Amino acid sequence: MNRRLAAALGVAAIVLTACGTSGGGTTTERLAVSAVVPKPANAGDLTAPPSVTRQECGDKLASWRPEGALPRPGQMPAGSTMEKIAQHGKLVVGVDQNTYNVGFRDPFSGEIQGFDIDMAKSIAQAIFGNPNAIQLRAVTSDQRIPALENGDVDIVVRTMSITCDRLEKVNFSAVYYEAKQQVLVKKNSGIGGIDQLGGKRVCATNGSTSLSNIAQARSKPIGVKVSDWTDCLVMLQQGQVEAVSTDDVILAGMAAQDRYTEVVGTPLANEPYGMAIPKANVDFVRFVNGVIAQDIASGYWSASYKRWLDDLIPGPPPAAPVPRYKD
Repeated sequence: MNRRLAAALGVAAIVLTACGTSGGGTTTERLAVSAVVPKPANAGDLTAPPSVTRQECGDKLASWRPEGALPRPGQMPAGSTMEKIAQHGKLVVGVDQNTYNVGFRDPFSGEIQGFDIDMAKSIAQAIFGNPNAIQLRAVTSDQRIPALENGDVDIVVRTMSITCDRLEKVNFSAVYYEAKQQVLVKKNSGIGGIDQLGGKRVCATNGSTSLSNIAQARSKPIGVKVSDWTDCLVMLQQGQVEAVSTDDVILAGMAAQDRYTEVVGTPLANEPYGMAIPKANVDFVRFVNGVIAQDIASGYWSASYKRWLDDLIPGPPPAAPVPRYKD
């Protein structure tokens, strides 16, 4: 498909004009009726700031070191988490379906594709010898951790930033992508960043670090929470918010879909992505870190970046993240 194809997300106001003649036909009446533009489901202003991520938990980006060479596909260690996944026949992965070129549903094929999906398929390849031995389950930002805690998914690969708060509930892989939070606005809005959004409505998804960072901004914008990032873009197009603020890679996808928007300002925060795994499954964390290291060394990571993100993110392609380990 043409990856520059713009998604038809805007909802325009409808104006109907009716002309009539009264009595002897000397008076013309014009009736203009503007349609009420609905908000996305579950959209709403923040009534209280989200809980603030704890600042001290050691090196939050240090994960568990891989244990030697990866086992051969189809030959997972007895009793391991990977063997249990292999016995189920599929790797079940929590992903996004609304973030353009990261995790999005192709409108032509109906399949979920993107950079995060490539990363997930590499893990399936390492376990089964087949990248398609995978079941993708679309989850929203605030469903990611519950899906892991409830055993609904084996792993979450969904633009998920590593934070101290989240590390209390799940384990993370080594960093596989380094994002930065920025701001998306309409072109010619005169807004150059978060400092000019005081008292204005700024959209982010519920359960995201982006929403917390908006609430903590010194300019005091009004945070607006939604379920999915596409809801934020719709609200911006409809004039229901003045800006969207989240990770640069997500905003770049929105700007690619709507040429009347642009990413502005300096980064608000660093947002290192990790793959989230249930707290008890340390062996699987080590295995996944081995897969990530293999993907970087083999050029798979760079090839996926070039395919999905090179045209979205300005500037030269970044080097793959350097993993950090705690043991």
